[in-house]
Amino acid sequence: MNDRMVWIDCEMTGLSLTDDALIEVAALVTDSELNVLGEGVDIVIRPPDAALETMPEVVRQMHTASGLLDELAGGTTLADAEEQVLAYVREHVKEPGKAPLCGNSVGTDRGFLARDMRELEGYLHYRIVDVSSVKELARRWFPRAYFNSPEKNGNHRALADIRDSITELRYYREAVFVPQPGPDSERAKEIAARLAAPAAP
Repeated sequence: MNDRMVWIDCEMTGLSLTDDALIEVAALVTDSELNVLGEGVDIVIRPPDAALETMPEVVRQMHTASGLLDELAGGTTLADAEEQVLAYVREHVKEPGKAPLCGNSVGTDRGFLARDMRELEGYLHYRIVDVSSVKELARRWFPRAYFNSPEKNGNHRALADIRDSITELRYYREAVFVPQPGPDSERAKEIAARLAAPAAP
């Protein structure tokens, strides 16, 4: 059984597959227990000038605040970024088409991967594990767990956002994927605090 899960997050100049460009891609692979395998990869991509010129102001402000905008001039090519991510994924996922793509609202990321990194996208299983879907269900069915979920700290940088997503799924695994009625608010807070604490070196 292949238990690997491939977590990918992309930062873009916007959400349009017609006009916008990938500017950062990161990946982590976990096993089914959500243990991270290896160091992962995080690559800044230099976009076409046209994509920078048409970037919506709200996106420009977001990438300025995160520091990503300042790094774009030194970014690599799409082809090189895909090669680096695929090498890392292949190191931990030996068979193509077996490991699902995981993340938050990861359907958007998959669209850009299918457009710009077809070999990488094709290496993944067609199924996805979208933590945002779990969150939406928790909001409706387990509101105590939802309202006590860990705060996010990724600040729109790809690798940090993936780490947030993994922490979030770890939380929902302990707070939601348990026998009814699930944890009370205090227990949910305890779980969130423990998972949000930095790991010991």
